[in-house]
Amino acid sequence: MARQSKDPAETYRIIYELLTGHYGRPEWRPHMPPVDQLVNTILSQHTSGLNRRRAFNNLTGRFPDWESVMRAPVEDVAEAIRPAGLANQKAPRIQDALRRIYRERGELNLEFLAEMPLAEAKAWLTSIKGIGPKTAAIILLFAFGRPALPVDTHVHRVTRRLGLIGPKVTADKAHDILENMGDPETYYAFHLNLIRHGRELCTAQDPKCALCPLQAHCKYYQG
Repeated sequence: MARQSKDPAETYRIIYELLTGHYGRPEWRPHMPPVDQLVNTILSQHTSGLNRRRAFNNLTGRFPDWESVMRAPVEDVAEAIRPAGLANQKAPRIQDALRRIYRERGELNLEFLAEMPLAEAKAWLTSIKGIGPKTAAIILLFAFGRPALPVDTHVHRVTRRLGLIGPKVTADKAHDILENMGDPETYYAFHLNLIRHGRELCTAQDPKCALCPLQAHCKYYQG
């Protein structure tokens, strides 16, 4: 059995390479326009990918643009996004976020985040109610290709089992820890491969440790 490195950065690098060898290296591509990504990510909170997609499609099918969503009765927005769950919370969050952007920028456009210093961009996004570190990181990484590492349920569980973060580290706090540990160029592939690993092998219940390529570097497996 291989010994774990005591250097977190080295452990991160090894795990990144092992995951890449097992799943491949996803190349960054833009996923959605930034405002779409913001709304989509709010919808994704505490729901499945399928229900999030249904809600997003309902919303964009019912309203012609984001300004229409912003100005609509909140009840109409909530009705459109009902499949995503927590519609009575998410609808005002979406509208509040859109109003904040419009009020400060004069238009519903987040392209300014591409050039803003990264820490300032994160702070600006997380100052909006309903947007935490994960949502901010998703917008910055997926819409702009900026070096942010989102920590969702899978990333949090897998990195905690591996020992990259401590057992009591919250998902919000894990963002800074993991970003300070790895090369920014690895964030996109590392994030996607950790999610895939969490879905396919390192599942919440009954993880398939016997099939895992990370056994030699996993505190959970080694007990």
